Amino acid sequence: MANKCVKGKNYFGLIQRIYTIFANSTKRWEILKDNVKASSLKSLCQTRWESRVESVKAIKLQLVDVREALLEVGEKDNDAAVASEATSLAEKELGDFEFLVSTVIWYQVLNYVNIVSKKLQSKDMHVDNAIKEINKLIEYFKDYRETGFSNAIIEAKEIAIELGIEPIFPQKRLIQRKRRFDESSSSEEVSFTAEENFRVNYFLYIVDQASSSLETIFEQFKEYDKLFGFVFPHNLKGMEDKDLKSSCHRLENALKFKEKSDIDAEELYTELKVFETLDTNEFSNPIDVLKFLKELDYFPNASIAYRILLTIPVTVASAERSFSKLKLLKSYLRSTMNQQRFSGLAMISIENEILESIEYDELINQFAIKNARRASRIVG
Repeated sequence: MANKCVKGKNYFGLIQRIYTIFANSTKRWEILKDNVKASSLKSLCQTRWESRVESVKAIKLQLVDVREALLEVGEKDNDAAVASEATSLAEKELGDFEFLVSTVIWYQVLNYVNIVSKKLQSKDMHVDNAIKEINKLIEYFKDYRETGFSNAIIEAKEIAIELGIEPIFPQKRLIQRKRRFDESSSSEEVSFTAEENFRVNYFLYIVDQASSSLETIFEQFKEYDKLFGFVFPHNLKGMEDKDLKSSCHRLENALKFKEKSDIDAEELYTELKVFETLDTNEFSNPIDVLKFLKELDYFPNASIAYRILLTIPVTVASAERSFSKLKLLKSYLRSTMNQQRFSGLAMISIENEILESIEYDELINQFAIKNARRASRIVG
């Protein structure tokens, strides 16, 4: 959303400038800590969009304190350029009503998106629930498009009164464009007020960009739902035989490569019909179903279908975290590490919680027993 809009990019550039002023000096950072007590300012990160939530939140909830810290830097800092920039940020940028409205809008939008993002990253999240969450987010943006701007104006005016800022949008000087020779003199350009220009070219622009992106993701998940939706426990119950059979054949075709498929549609249909006769009321998600099928070990096609369903990524957050771990492991001192050791260390680091719960004594005993058997066979 931010990168598609010039004002959006400028806004986050301003947020980063505020952070940089304090972060580049321990003395200025102490001034920030003396004024801002609740939570410190956060830097933006190119690879973690969530950093924008934290950056905006720290500014929005402590605007008065941040402004006081900037004014103090402007008075006390020995570097004339830094002092001038700090004073300018405090009086002009943070004293601009447009900045206040932008802060309120971004805080509301990013905060809600972040909540949904956290839900999508949960371990038990699957496509069925992801569709519901994204659909709720799309509806939120539709409602926000209609009512969000007026509510943001009201909240920004309250902040402006607290800061002693005049709650009006600055009217910029209009630049008269030179007419071309083939243009009619009667044609008039559409002119907006400063507030209306902000609403149309900034607020509506970023909200529509968000809605468009979410609609694309929603359509992708709907395609997955068409293929795998019938194997979800709540959809499987009471499904017509002809619909179930056609769904099985559709999935077989989707998983086909060079005239060979991972499943057999007729066998999958038979297995699911048998599965329906079992007592499966306690199953609420595909993970529980797969665990149950693995214990029985006579539903091969159904097991494959559920395993493929559960490997469909809802988000790429886990993959990004894995790459972050790899970057920490593959350092300059480990430049000659082979692939097997590298993969092993990465797995240990990523699944650290599981590793800590393992009883090492039992593993050592099992290894010693197996090694002893192998030694006895060699001697024999």
